Amino acid sequence: MKRPTQKDVAQRAGVSRSTVSYVLNDQTELKIPISDETRQRVMDAIAELGYEPDARAQSLRSGSTNIVGVIIPVIQNPFFWQILSGISESLQEAGYSLHLTHHPLDQQQEANTIRELTRQPVDGFILLAAAKYLLPRLTDYLRKSGRPVVEITAAKAEFDHVVHAYSSGTRELMAHLLELGHRRIGFIYGISNEVQGFDRLLIYREVLEEAGLQPNEIHCSESLKDAYQAAYTLLSEPDRPTALLVINDMLAVAVIRAANDLGLTVPGDISVAGFDDIPFSDFTSPRLTTVSGMAEDSGRDAVRLLLNRFVEPDLPQQVTTAHVRLIVRESTGPVHE
Repeated sequence: MKRPTQKDVAQRAGVSRSTVSYVLNDQTELKIPISDETRQRVMDAIAELGYEPDARAQSLRSGSTNIVGVIIPVIQNPFFWQILSGISESLQEAGYSLHLTHHPLDQQQEANTIRELTRQPVDGFILLAAAKYLLPRLTDYLRKSGRPVVEITAAKAEFDHVVHAYSSGTRELMAHLLELGHRRIGFIYGISNEVQGFDRLLIYREVLEEAGLQPNEIHCSESLKDAYQAAYTLLSEPDRPTALLVINDMLAVAVIRAANDLGLTVPGDISVAGFDDIPFSDFTSPRLTTVSGMAEDSGRDAVRLLLNRFVEPDLPQQVTTAHVRLIVRESTGPVHE
């Protein structure tokens, strides 16, 4: 069945095509004398024919697509979906749609990702944290695109950005464990690129040094299987840690499983804490102590910065710091030796 056009709507309503266009675009500033009765006839004809405006044609005329491209690095971790939820809700409220681009944790896919981005008619981009580290040429491409960019990142950036760093939360978490009497505190550092989690790793090392204690880190990939094996190895040591930090909540679930398989209780024998406060963290057994990154709020903040940039392109760089907070639950407790 042929898709109805503006010409069809005009014929059904008994008006000119330009009148249909003015009604659709609500161009009241042009002071076109369109009566309420004529406007209603056009709207009735649109409903009867099932006419939908051609978004591509509208964007060519206006120079704006009302679409924002979002680049997400990891689809397995619920934390990124929480950020995405905040972005999506805020964009909808502002009348924008979202185009999501995902790239795997594989630099060989870099060219494909950038090629895909070049095809997308979007007004601007929101770049989630890890993407910048995984795609070395991505930042350069976005700069040359001439379109506004907002990053959600753990460090300073050249674009407008939301600083989503866990430094203060890590310090709170370490203080919490030290107060519980823990002196052998390990770190399961499951990350594909080491710089992604430096906001946590550096504070972990710094606090232990201040307390005269030695770090006990084990680096692995971001997979659940590797995190499980790393924890199993660390907890099998004769002088095993009494507490473990895990780079994110998703991997902390695997760490708790490893402890259980070794016959250790959490938190009786080993305290476990993560980062992100994903929804699952309040439903694990035991419930997981974590540092919340207030993910959805970060997404909303990113949209706010991008909308500001749309309105005032010459604004100085905008920087917002995301709030983080320690949430103490059942997976951490006093040391028992």
